[in-house]
Amino acid sequence: MKALVYEGAHDVSVKDVPDARIERPTDVLVRVTTTNICGSDLHMYEGRTDMETGRILGHENLGEVIAVGDGVDRVRVGDMVCLPFNISCGFCRNCEAGRTAYCLTTNPDPRTAGAAYGFADMGPHAGGQAELLRVPYGDHNCLVLPGDAHDRESDYVMLSDVFPTGWHATELAGVRAGDSVVIYGAGPVGLMAALSANLRSAAQVMVVDSNPDRLALAEKIGAVPVDDTVATAEEQVDEITKGAGADRGCECVGYQAHDPQGGEHPNMTLNSLVHSVKATGGIGVVGVFVPQDPSSPDSLYQDGEVAFDFGLHWFKGQTMGSGQCDVKAYNRQLCALIEQGKAEPSWIVSHELPLTEAPEGYRHFDARDDGWTKVLLHPAA
Repeated sequence: MKALVYEGAHDVSVKDVPDARIERPTDVLVRVTTTNICGSDLHMYEGRTDMETGRILGHENLGEVIAVGDGVDRVRVGDMVCLPFNISCGFCRNCEAGRTAYCLTTNPDPRTAGAAYGFADMGPHAGGQAELLRVPYGDHNCLVLPGDAHDRESDYVMLSDVFPTGWHATELAGVRAGDSVVIYGAGPVGLMAALSANLRSAAQVMVVDSNPDRLALAEKIGAVPVDDTVATAEEQVDEITKGAGADRGCECVGYQAHDPQGGEHPNMTLNSLVHSVKATGGIGVVGVFVPQDPSSPDSLYQDGEVAFDFGLHWFKGQTMGSGQCDVKAYNRQLCALIEQGKAEPSWIVSHELPLTEAPEGYRHFDARDDGWTKVLLHPAA
């Protein structure tokens, strides 16, 4: 099969590799029809993780079931399915508690809870930026899609990660009807957080970024764009909320946050949220942070530490939730919103490419080139 292989920093290529196949009775084999380039893929693409060369990337995957193992009861050949990016078993202590992002069995590394397709430190599982994908524990991990899935793949594929993760940000922040919400980052996850805040009936949604194309997408769904190249985000949020601060805040950038001048500051968005969110407000952090980043320009963050405004955070009595999204906690309900026309997350899609053009897609997406917001790949085109 053809697959996108990680060769090193800023170096990916489409190669012929051995076909994915059924390996255990509980496996499902999927012909991948749509797979996304995710912002967190860029951490690996830029060489900012310990991703091994030769591995297949891709954790946002959708496709058609073409084979099932003898132990699979529910999923059928021909089903269109979307796969949560986090691979879980369904029976360990964490999975039974609904914390499928922290499965205790699917990652052989005893130091790490949780596994994912084609992701650094998240187990050996191959990614789905390929023609075929092996899905472990298929009955548990496959979300069988409605009958219109073939016609709406660009909506349903968002259920693999970006839509549930945006929703998770608002869940961690405690967004309720009538709240004002500030979201740092207008990338795909930040835009999905804005959509999620709207679906939760937030009264006002502000999205902070410096990219005009992405801010325009936020404005398209009624969010207030906050361009931090004009003035600091904190000043603008203060003005918009008439000095009250936002009720809730979402961090959707992660450890490679950049100021408008291009300088990298892993603590920037965290501290901005502490200043932007009101006393007793809630903050949800879904941007990726890692335990070590030897390439960081920040000496503290080389060891996974940040200079955090904890004094102000504590003094304001804010709450903060963080961590990877338990996709299975949300994907079925969000699927229903898409099926019934209440949510169309594909509004963020800027490009759809065949797998052969994936290296070019990575290059443009990584450079944040004008108009490149969310890139979908179609391996089985």
